[in-house]
Amino acid sequence: MSMILFACVVRVRDGLPLSASTDFHHNQDFLECRKRLKMLSLILTQFPGRGTAEGHELSIHFDSSGAIACLGICSRSYPVAMAFCFLEALRWEFTTSYDNTSIGLASRPYAFLKFDSVIQNMKWHFNYASSSQLKNRLEKIQEELVLQPPLVLRLEDTDVMNGLRNSHSPKLVEYAPNYRMKPVTSLGILSLILNILCAALNLIRGIHLAEHSFQDDPEAIGSIMAFLIPFVACIFQVAYFLLSCFLPLSPKQTNIYLTCTKSTILSYSRVWQVAEKIRPVITHLLALKIIYNKILFVYNCVIIFNAIHIFINIISKVFSLFRGVTDSWVAYFGPIR
Repeated sequence: MSMILFACVVRVRDGLPLSASTDFHHNQDFLECRKRLKMLSLILTQFPGRGTAEGHELSIHFDSSGAIACLGICSRSYPVAMAFCFLEALRWEFTTSYDNTSIGLASRPYAFLKFDSVIQNMKWHFNYASSSQLKNRLEKIQEELVLQPPLVLRLEDTDVMNGLRNSHSPKLVEYAPNYRMKPVTSLGILSLILNILCAALNLIRGIHLAEHSFQDDPEAIGSIMAFLIPFVACIFQVAYFLLSCFLPLSPKQTNIYLTCTKSTILSYSRVWQVAEKIRPVITHLLALKIIYNKILFVYNCVIIFNAIHIFINIISKVFSLFRGVTDSWVAYFGPIR
C-alpha cells in the first residue's frame, strides 16, 4: 500500500531533529532508510528547496526552506506531488506554531515533541484522503514541480556526501577553524563588573581581618581564608573572560576547565565558611566539657572525703569499744600486775 510511513522536522543549519512522528515500523528496509534520512538531514544546506532520494521500495522526500526542513519516508509508489504537498503543509503548521527564535535556541533533540500529534494527524489525513479533497493544493504543487523540478538523488549518494562510504571518513585537508566565544551581552558585562566588585570586597575584608586577627587571635586563619579563596575565584573568572576576548580559545574545553576549577575553589571556600560557622559551637562544647570535668573532679573529691570520714569514724568506734572492754576487765579482775 502506498502511504507516508514517517515524517520529521529538523533544523537546517545543523540537522538537529526538532520533532518526529512515532515510529511503528521495524523492518530492515525502513530502519536502513531512517539511517539515510538522518545522514541526509546533516547536509541539507547543500540542497536548498525540494528533493527526493529514491530507493528500491522506499523514498525520502525533503522540503527545505528557511530555518527548518521537513523530511518524510514514503512508499516509492506514493505520488511525488502528494508527498511534497504533505511536507509543505507540515512546514506551514510548524512555522505557525513556533517562531524562529525558539527554533534557533533549541539545544536538545526533539525539543518540540508535542508537535508529534500534529504530524500523526496530517499523516493519517494524507494517507487516507482522496486526490479530489486536495485538488487545489495538488494543482499548485504540480505547477511548482513543473517549473522547478525537485533534485533527484539515490539513497546510496547520502553515504558518499557524508563521507561514510566503506565505513570510514575521508581525511580532512583543511585546518580546523579557530573559534572565539560569542560576543558578551549586557548581562555578561554586568556579571564581570559584579565579579570585580566582589573580588575587591573579599580582598579588603580578608586583609582587614588579617590585621586584627594576627594581633588578637593568631588562630583566625580560617576566617581569613574564607574571604581570600572567593577573591581568587572571582579573579580567575575575570581573567578567563579577558583571555577569551583576546585569544582564539576552544569554548568547549575552556568552559569545562573553568567550571571544574571554579567549582573546586568555591568548594574549598564553602568548607572554610562552614568550619568557621561550626567553630563557635565546638568552642562552647569544649568549654562545657572542661566545666563537666571540673564538676566531676569536685564530686570525686567529696566522695573520697566522705569515705575517709567514714573510715575515721569506724576506727574511733573500734578504739572506744576496745577501751570499754579494757576498763571492764580492770574493774572486775583488778589491775594487771
